[in-house]
Amino acid sequence: MADRLVLAAVAAGLLAGCARDEVATLWREPPEITAESMFHGPAGRDGAPRPPFHFREEVRSGTAPKIVVQDARGVVWRVKFGHEVRPEVFATRLAWACGYFAEPVFFVASARIEGARKLGRARYYIHQGEFVNAAFETTPPGLKYLGTAWNWNQNPFSGTRELKGLKILMMLVSNWDNKDKRNWWQGSNTGMWEGGGGGRLYYVTDWGQSMGAWGGFVPRDDWDCERFRAQTPEFVSGIRGGKVQFGFTGQHTEDFKSDITVEDIRWLMRYLARISDAHIRSALRAAGADAAHQDCFTRALRSRIEQLRRATHSAPRELSLR
Repeated sequence: MADRLVLAAVAAGLLAGCARDEVATLWREPPEITAESMFHGPAGRDGAPRPPFHFREEVRSGTAPKIVVQDARGVVWRVKFGHEVRPEVFATRLAWACGYFAEPVFFVASARIEGARKLGRARYYIHQGEFVNAAFETTPPGLKYLGTAWNWNQNPFSGTRELKGLKILMMLVSNWDNKDKRNWWQGSNTGMWEGGGGGRLYYVTDWGQSMGAWGGFVPRDDWDCERFRAQTPEFVSGIRGGKVQFGFTGQHTEDFKSDITVEDIRWLMRYLARISDAHIRSALRAAGADAAHQDCFTRALRSRIEQLRRATHSAPRELSLR
């Protein structure tokens, strides 16, 4: 019972700072960040999945292989395998640390799943009940996933600094897979939770295509620090007509980078500037990154954040940052 209360407290924390009768919420004031809290993410140390894990079903939709399990406390987790695991764990922590809603996600290096059977795509990752390198995701008690997607270019937050801040974060981690409701045939990566008071919390449901190369169709990648680092000098290229210019391309490119102003970046930097290299490394360790990847990604991210900081020094209509 105590363990269930831990995750219920997570849900209460997600709603903190949001009026109970609000129709829609995208952001709330983030908590104080420490290296330990960045490691454990929004659910905290006690919110991590606990074995033994019992198989419930396989998820047939989506690009990444997934199954659903129940842990020793009765908490239901969606378990993701494949190349999206590490970026999902890291990027959700960064978004949460900046005040955006994110699912509790934990990297599990290895474990056993009881009763796994009749598997489709997941059979390539589960052998005699055992697996390595998976992301465990859950919806906190008190929140209900609505299965409803939203559009980046048409939502209750259009034109707000909070929405633009989320776009900047998506570009910061090179999350090119920014699908929304318009991509219904592929599966949207935007969604909503419903809180106990009926308010709707808007969030990004999938960060798995982050931390590699951005791109429209090709080339693009995830969890590839060499390519992430190679594109870093092009992250912020300058300011033109009062708008900040980004090198990012993705599923919806212009929706993301066409209307970002210096003031939008200045607002986000109030929260992003609190995140130190130690915080970044802690979140990377939580994602199972080795020492080489921690060093590489931390340096590249710090360079990108510095480009954002430089853009806030003044607000000229024309400026090259290259």
